[in-house]
Amino acid sequence: MDRRTFIKTSVSASAVTAASSLAAPAIAQAARVLKFVPQANLANFDPIWGTQYVVRNASQLVWDTLYGMDSKLQAKRQMVEGEEVSADGLTWTFKLRSGLKWHDGAPVTAKDCVASIDRWAARDAMGLMLKAIQKELTAVDDKTFKWVLSKPYPKMLLALGKVGTPCCFIMPERIAKTDPFKQIEEYVGSGPMKFVKADWKPGALAAFELNKDYVPRSEPGEWWSGGKVINFDRIEWIIMPDPATASAALQSGEIDWWENPVVDLVPLLKKNKNVMVDIADPLGNIGSFRLNHMHPPFNNLKVRQAVQIALSQQDYMQALVGTDERLWKSCPSFFTPGTPLYTEDGGEPLKGKRDIEKAKALLKEGGYAGQPVTCVVAQDQPITKAFGEITADLLKKIGMTVDFVATDWGTVGQRRASKSPPGQGGWGMFHTWHAGSDTASPVGNIAIRTNGDKAWFGWPDNAEIEKEIGAWYDAKTLDEEKAIIGRVNKLGMEHVTYIPTGFFLGYQAWRSNLTGIASGPLPWFWGVKKG
Repeated sequence: MDRRTFIKTSVSASAVTAASSLAAPAIAQAARVLKFVPQANLANFDPIWGTQYVVRNASQLVWDTLYGMDSKLQAKRQMVEGEEVSADGLTWTFKLRSGLKWHDGAPVTAKDCVASIDRWAARDAMGLMLKAIQKELTAVDDKTFKWVLSKPYPKMLLALGKVGTPCCFIMPERIAKTDPFKQIEEYVGSGPMKFVKADWKPGALAAFELNKDYVPRSEPGEWWSGGKVINFDRIEWIIMPDPATASAALQSGEIDWWENPVVDLVPLLKKNKNVMVDIADPLGNIGSFRLNHMHPPFNNLKVRQAVQIALSQQDYMQALVGTDERLWKSCPSFFTPGTPLYTEDGGEPLKGKRDIEKAKALLKEGGYAGQPVTCVVAQDQPITKAFGEITADLLKKIGMTVDFVATDWGTVGQRRASKSPPGQGGWGMFHTWHAGSDTASPVGNIAIRTNGDKAWFGWPDNAEIEKEIGAWYDAKTLDEEKAIIGRVNKLGMEHVTYIPTGFFLGYQAWRSNLTGIASGPLPWFWGVKKG
């Protein structure tokens, strides 16, 4: 029995299980409590320490940002009232807006912002670029801080307001001074919701309560920008890794909103008049086969190329979303299809008939001697689970030994940060995906960076690519940007920074008595109401 048949035949039985295992909703709280099933378990809660989308998505409720990106991918003021830039572009002065308070009642100060930026910049690609040209970052007074640079950085506001991980969330100074390579243990923010640490049960539940002192901006909420108006006293994240159980719970009204229903169950959900289903994000996602450049076997270019020319994006996409070609397309690129910077320059290794025999020859040229490839694959995330099944088969076909580590998404998030050899707690590859809003440009596209030890997990190292990315930040026109991105894509494909597994769209589903559900790269809770 294949995966799709199993899911479909499991729904009826799971409906009974879900109805009996979830507490009946309290009528008195029906209009005030939102029950949400996220994409994965919230195994850790530090948006700077790691880059998992599920952590960022929860963090948006608790911590605020200085700027917020709107649906046009433009950064808008959020915590700041205004900013000034010197004529030479070297000094930025930021002033906080009034009414900002931490959840413990203390006022948000410029010192909190300085400490938070410092911690974020140590882990973020754009933050590292800013650190490299930073001369001074200091608090001027309680509501004003100044950032002095040695060269202009025109994309400053995008750096501080991007939705790509890690985001520059602002925390109290005492928390922000935590080593950026260690997780925080206190979850005090200034955002619209408070994290209920006492109710947190990783693998089961995370809860948030309304911050009644939060003063939203006056502008309408749009994506990460504007007024973050929450219409619930409590939001519960209920972890349901089994899609059949989540489907049954949504249909019976036990939950209100399911972030990423699997494609196989969408026809069933659409038949229920009490359920709404729509594409979650028109900008979609790019799947990723992420390789560890630091250790054998993928520290060898020939071995990386072997996988690249054998990998079939069609196999990966159909395993995830089926044969409906409206939901996926081949993507021989690191950039989002349909956006201004999209390019297929250098993408030939991912096009045409896949060459298993040539892949075997490349493995031999690369000196591959049968050592296990440690594939760390999350089973509680439909995207990575589907990809992992294809990868295990692919690697075996080209003659590689597979060490398949079936685990959960939280463990993947922990393990991929390890630089130990694969056989000693490290890894050889893992699967993930990148939102189209992130991969539209280098601003949020962390996966294309090749600055070695400071790069994203896998730590690719290529000075030529880094030079081109740096040039993009200095480009004056869109034509200049396009030319540079063409070179970045070509060089990245040659270096096999990572292997895109295709472009795909995903669904979200919610009860029809919810209004205000918007599309985008993450679930936006502001403006959502329950009728």
